[in-house]
Amino acid sequence: MPAAPAVERVVERAVLVCGTRGTLAHGDGRPVRGTCVDTVRSMDVTPTDLLGTWRLEREVEDRLAGDRRTVTGTTVLEPVEPGRVRWHEEGVMRWSGHEVPVQRTLWVVREDAGWAVRFEDGRPFHPWAVGEPVEHPCGPDHYTGLIEAVPVDATAPAFWRVEWRARGPQKDYVMRTVLRRAD
Repeated sequence: MPAAPAVERVVERAVLVCGTRGTLAHGDGRPVRGTCVDTVRSMDVTPTDLLGTWRLEREVEDRLAGDRRTVTGTTVLEPVEPGRVRWHEEGVMRWSGHEVPVQRTLWVVREDAGWAVRFEDGRPFHPWAVGEPVEHPCGPDHYTGLIEAVPVDATAPAFWRVEWRARGPQKDYVMRTVLRRAD
């Protein structure tokens, strides 16, 4: 009898694959404990499903500097025209007794192949692919990302998260963002 297909699940900061054999662990090797929650796949969540204001909580673990930074603030996704969503983040970054305001704007644009995320100046960033890894090469650096959405019911995500791992000659960090509905 063939093995059942694996189903991706989310438990706080760990991706769980249920229905497979083996030990599951957080990035630091600790075993994952808790109840699995369904993750919505890319065909289920478009940027227009996430319109509104979200509380932003971000942690940046800089392995080269041995530093940990946090960002708290808001993320707003708003339509600006059909097929174009503005993704704006602003907040305060804190580390080692420092605080600085931070902000960025991205665009999520409907293209022939589906939705794509672009930088504020229009340069390509990555495809919109909820539940699937995305890549962004940037000069000598390489970024691997993942967007996940966890449903509160069949029509709306309760929260979504974005994780980026950046590696290069001058960087080695993991950036984890959790967004919870604020409106």
